[in-house]
Amino acid sequence: MAKIAQFGGLCLLLLICSTTVLLGQSSQADRVHFGDVVDVDFVGGFEFDWRGGLTIDGNLDGLAEADPPIRALCRTETEIAADIEKAYSKILRDPKVNVRIVDRSNRAVVRLFGAVRTPSRFKLMRQPKLRELLVMSGGLTDDASGEITIFRPRDVGCEDDPGTGEAVSRTLKIKISDLIAGKSDADPVILSGDVITVEQAPAVYVIGAVNNPRPIYSRSEMTVSHAIATAGGLAKQADGRRVTILRRDGDETRSIDLDLIAAKTDPTKDAMLKPFDIIDVASRGGGKRKLPPQQEKTGRNSTQTEPPLRIVE
Repeated sequence: MAKIAQFGGLCLLLLICSTTVLLGQSSQADRVHFGDVVDVDFVGGFEFDWRGGLTIDGNLDGLAEADPPIRALCRTETEIAADIEKAYSKILRDPKVNVRIVDRSNRAVVRLFGAVRTPSRFKLMRQPKLRELLVMSGGLTDDASGEITIFRPRDVGCEDDPGTGEAVSRTLKIKISDLIAGKSDADPVILSGDVITVEQAPAVYVIGAVNNPRPIYSRSEMTVSHAIATAGGLAKQADGRRVTILRRDGDETRSIDLDLIAAKTDPTKDAMLKPFDIIDVASRGGGKRKLPPQQEKTGRNSTQTEPPLRIVE
């Protein structure tokens, strides 16, 4: 329960910590992304001026006289201008070119979902850190497993591999405990196109004659008696000697009987649970459940609609 309280209260901690962290622009020069609108201005004339986007190959789309095409994806304005000047030097004397990114609003969004209060999409106008987006999503929920996964697709966020300098896809694994502790590598800068998943802990389900039937999320092993206690304990009409664990085993459901009254005096008669077990506590005079109940999809992320879009300015 202490661990659940620790993670459940992370939202407040993140709000406090976020006020002490300066989140600004990356010190690196901005690079051109898919969706950007680029303006090319030839100094001293307008005949060859150009404005447009990128092809699917990452080149400037339709820039005249550029043969071969000018590569722009994940390159800086200065690098692109130098290539354009070189290409046009065949027809112009000492051309001078200014290149600017004039519209960044169509870059790929960041998606954040999983064990957060409000799964969201983010349009980045600057480069925030992970902590800030978690706060904007309402913080973590009690079913957070303790780990966050960030998938960074190739060529979308314009990050190069530190070893080779080449664009690669990669996956980052962040421990929530490290983020709480303030470790800098646990709070990375988020790039356009990142997919952030706050992993959910596996659940067991306590139903029947208990005071608070509900799913229980655990980050460690849990016994039947612990799960029932977490669900509020036995109800007045409960028959503690008739507890059933319904466990999926391949395509079949296996039924395991347990005497909770005996387990209180002899811990060896208690049982360890597995993810997605269903614990059914029978009522006095009631029958034994043989099949698991039908479960409706009511999770926060089960909806098919897109999550809200937030602008990070």
